[in-house]
Parts: sequence; structure tokens; C-alpha cells
Amino acid sequence: MTPQSSGNTDYPILSFIKELSGKLIERRRRRDRISQQTLAGSIGRSDRWVRELEGGAGTSALEDHIRCAHALRMSTIHVTIPLLAMEHNMATPHELLLQDDLWQLEQELLEVIARHQSAAVARLAAQRGAPGRTDR
Repeated sequence: MTPQSSGNTDYPILSFIKELSGKLIERRRRRDRISQQTLAGSIGRSDRWVRELEGGAGTSALEDHIRCAHALRMSTIHVTIPLLAMEHNMATPHELLLQDDLWQLEQELLEVIARHQSAAVARLAAQRGAPGRTDR
């Protein structure tokens, strides 16, 4: 389908992410006693727009959710984990994503990524230093 077509190209996982994200954004905003109007002003949108986003409106873009989350100093792991799970045909961990603080999980994931990055750099360095290579 082309971007101009009128067919629905929204994957069910994207609807789930938007609904979950809207709930989490609303919960954080209320916890921090921030009005919809104040949040809207901080990101250059209307309070109606924030209301719709918090309600999980399908018309919002994921970048809108990320913008709101960052304005509230929230992580966006609730956006990335469902996408990763979907790509690997795994069930989305709903209960995990509803937790307020996933900082520890994020730190552990970043440590795994750092280890993989270090291993990749080491492999590349070993390949470049291998005897018999003429591409130096």
C-alpha cells in the first residue's frame, strides 16, 4: 500500500502501544500534578490533543508519545519492548510494561548492548589485524 492510500495500515501492536503509552503518560502526569494544559504548552500542542493522546487515539504518532514521555521525564521503553517482542513472535509482557519504574531493566538491557558492541569491535579489530589481509 502506498502512503497515499486510504487503507488502514496500522498494525494492532501500534494501537496497543498507543493505548498503553497514553495510560502511562496520563498516570505520570497526574502523579506529578501536571495539568493537561501545562503538558500541552510544554510540547506546543493543545490540551485537547493531550486528552486524545492519553485516551490512546489511533491518530497520534509514536513520536508524539515519545515527545510527551520525554516532557514528563519518562522512559520510552514501553514503546520499544512491544515492537521487539512482535518482531520475535513473542507475547507482549503487559504486566511488566505497566510498572512505573523500569530503570533497572533498561540498565540491564543497555549493559547487554554494550557487551555486544564491545565484542563486535573486538571481532572487527581481529579481522583487520589478521595475517594475510591486503586491505590495510
